Amino acid sequence: MLIEGFPAQVAGTNCFVVAPGPGEQCVIIDPGVGISGQLNEIVAEHRLHPVAVLLTHGHLDHTFSVLPVCQARDVPAYIHQQDRSALADPWTFHGLRPGEPIFGASGLTFAEPEDVRELRDNGTLELAGLELTVRHAPGHTRGSVVFSLDLSAAGESAGEHSDVLFSGDVLFAGSIGRVDLPGGSMAEMSRSLQTVILSMADEVIVCPGHGPQTTIGRERMTNPFLRNLM
Repeated sequence: MLIEGFPAQVAGTNCFVVAPGPGEQCVIIDPGVGISGQLNEIVAEHRLHPVAVLLTHGHLDHTFSVLPVCQARDVPAYIHQQDRSALADPWTFHGLRPGEPIFGASGLTFAEPEDVRELRDNGTLELAGLELTVRHAPGHTRGSVVFSLDLSAAGESAGEHSDVLFSGDVLFAGSIGRVDLPGGSMAEMSRSLQTVILSMADEVIVCPGHGPQTTIGRERMTNPFLRNLM
């Protein structure tokens, strides 16, 4: 299994490239600001063939480069229906005035990729030889999702670990995503943490939208937002 993660130029948003191995097809998760150069290097180094872009939610630090990445490689983008409006109109989605500068830059334009496919809760994506389960986990945004990758289904000898979770801005090492932005809700976040995150095995590796890798077990024991729910 090949999982390459690297931070974007703004907000340290983690972009992930996931493939069964070198020379295979791959998926790209959360292409944020200024990721194209490093993404192209990873794809070329490992001789990968992108087949899709997966979005954990609609915030611009996770979606900024989705259009150029999809256009350059003629691949679809996947996002939950409740966050889809963010692709073409990030201003309204983020509670901004139309045309207001974003990340300090004015005159930016946004549009949906030509092929956008909507994610559904408990759906399974079979892409690039991978099997990813989608769980709707609102709270940070209404359409936030997490992607669970079954390593055994991918033919990987997983050892002590059975899954990898791409948690977006639902769960971080030691913290959770903020809930004070438009579409955020602490009540919904608590439900998502309780029903989606805490239902997972301790051995699950967590690749979050920001910050370092962790595990469900470590967060269950040390993350105050999870401990308060148990």
